Amino acid sequence: MRASWKKILTALLGLMAAWPGFDSRVRAEMPPDMVVVPTGNYRPLFRGEKDPKEIPVPSFALDARPVTNADFLAFVTANPRWQRSQVKRLFADEAYLQQWTSDRDFGPPENAHRPVVFVSWFAAKAYATWKGRRLPTTTEWELAASAGFSSSDGANEPAFLQAVARWYSSPTPAELPPVAASRANFYGVYDLHGLIWEWTSDFNSSFVTGDARGDTGLDRQFFCGAGSLGASDRANYPAFMRFGFRSSLNASYTLHNLGFRCAKDL
Repeated sequence: MRASWKKILTALLGLMAAWPGFDSRVRAEMPPDMVVVPTGNYRPLFRGEKDPKEIPVPSFALDARPVTNADFLAFVTANPRWQRSQVKRLFADEAYLQQWTSDRDFGPPENAHRPVVFVSWFAAKAYATWKGRRLPTTTEWELAASAGFSSSDGANEPAFLQAVARWYSSPTPAELPPVAASRANFYGVYDLHGLIWEWTSDFNSSFVTGDARGDTGLDRQFFCGAGSLGASDRANYPAFMRFGFRSSLNASYTLHNLGFRCAKDL
């Protein structure tokens, strides 16, 4: 019975989110640095024979841009245990915030607007909690990232696809550009492609067969040499890269091109 009511409630929330009046009110109540991503459907890259082709994703709020060095400085200042010299190795490897000059100094002033990198999943999750938010699920992130420049379906926009492919085939520059320096997508979200890789709350559950927030079932048949066998879109090279990248991560890892942004339930 509870499951039935949950489905009904999810459907009602989806209908409400589609109503212009509701959307306007929600947008007005959102923090200025977040945008609303409306209810949609995510097509997983891999799925089992009995799994649905699409996963419904309820509307949610998402940071319009990645978290910056300045943002993260405020966090470690308020939470000293997450400073570079204080963090436990269980929660972040040796490279944690290695680009900073000290515990509370991210370097030249221009770094303030650049995305914070060399942060672990644990640190990103702690930051999100401190902000009263959370990390986006993989399904949420992928849904938001599937939007093009002028529509909710970037797969039909050649210019968008070219821009995405260009970034995924290029090395990360020594100095990252500032956040929100490129064109926003249809929802008003910046830098989902073209700047850094980003943590998701369930990065290590790549093989889920349902809603990422509640499904722990893994389909082991996906661990095979023919990686594209059964993929929903074998031509989606960037999706394969994200899939492989997330699967290789450990929660304590920190990398020069891995940052994050926050999400929030509506």
